[in-house]
Amino acid sequence: MLQAFLAALLPVLGLFSDTEEFPMPSAVQNLYEVCNETFSSSAVPVPPQRAIQRLRSVLDTIKPVDVGLNEDVFENDHGYGFFGPSLWRGRHSRIVARWAAPVTYLHLYECDRFSIGIFCLPASAVIPFHNHPGMTVLSKLLFGSMYIKAYDWVDPINTETNSNPSQLRLARLEVDNVFTSPCDTSVLYPTSGGNIHSFRAVTSCAVLDVLGPPYSDIEGRNCTYYSEYPYSSLPDDGNTIPDDDDQGCAWLEEIKRPDEFIVRGAPYKGPQIEA
Repeated sequence: MLQAFLAALLPVLGLFSDTEEFPMPSAVQNLYEVCNETFSSSAVPVPPQRAIQRLRSVLDTIKPVDVGLNEDVFENDHGYGFFGPSLWRGRHSRIVARWAAPVTYLHLYECDRFSIGIFCLPASAVIPFHNHPGMTVLSKLLFGSMYIKAYDWVDPINTETNSNPSQLRLARLEVDNVFTSPCDTSVLYPTSGGNIHSFRAVTSCAVLDVLGPPYSDIEGRNCTYYSEYPYSSLPDDGNTIPDDDDQGCAWLEEIKRPDEFIVRGAPYKGPQIEA
């Protein structure tokens, strides 16, 4: 009798219940909470290493299913991109889909201190060389294989004061490798870690990005695109480096955003973030 009485009473008291009274937060919600603590101030572009490592460890645990992605759906997109022909309507839908932009962006969250988003790339899609001014960026490859090439300026001091930003500048190679999921989350910083990088999808893939702080034209964090030239193809005027050290260098020239590079948005269908 006493056991039956307690079994009936405990749920009323809120001590136990057949349904979860306090469900565990989703992996995405947990990611948001850690980002919120890591990037507590937009005035500090580089959080302490301890905070970065904590955020990195959280990103390492994120899986496609945690953000509403199904890797199997992306094996063969038939020219429609990651979300199939359902996004395309009308008499010319097949023509439009054939030439649709291959890169799709899923927006999860953004504030003035950080942003969270996912880039989805079908095989052979490219995100050209671009920079992340004054930003710390963590990238988690959710699935697939991606070739990443990244540079840092040989002379980063001139990054903010360069009077002719379109001129060729010397950069040192930091990353030149193919990454296959699962792999460690990568981190780049304002002047190190490969702040200027490009992505090429070896297979269909998706990468989860955390930017802190995010791009902002008003605050001078514009996204700049670059063309790459071999170091040996041009004279080195005033940027002399030892002969045995020039193999990892190249010239980068600022360019307009390439016309063929178009990113289209699609609805994010994973667990929602409660800010």
